[in-house]
Amino acid sequence: MAMEMKFLDWYVKISAGGALIGASMELFMIKTGFYDKVTVLESERRAWESSPEAQAIREALNPWRNHDTEQRKMPSLHGPVLWLFLVRGSFS
Repeated sequence: MAMEMKFLDWYVKISAGGALIGASMELFMIKTGFYDKVTVLESERRAWESSPEAQAIREALNPWRNHDTEQRKMPSLHGPVLWLFLVRGSFS
């Protein structure tokens, strides 16, 4: 028990110092208008992402855009093979 209580004051000092640093950073961001700037930038980004230009770029750069259509072209054997396995109990 003595060993656990030995470092209690150290933990309290570190916690208080961390809280003080975090509070000062928040105060700095509020005073400099950081949150207002971030709000504007975020709304501009969301407006751009919902624009037709951004959607066209996103579709053009998507490597998986034709993946589903290619798989539909290829016949799948999973259904018949699985049915044979369930009926016969094995593949032989």
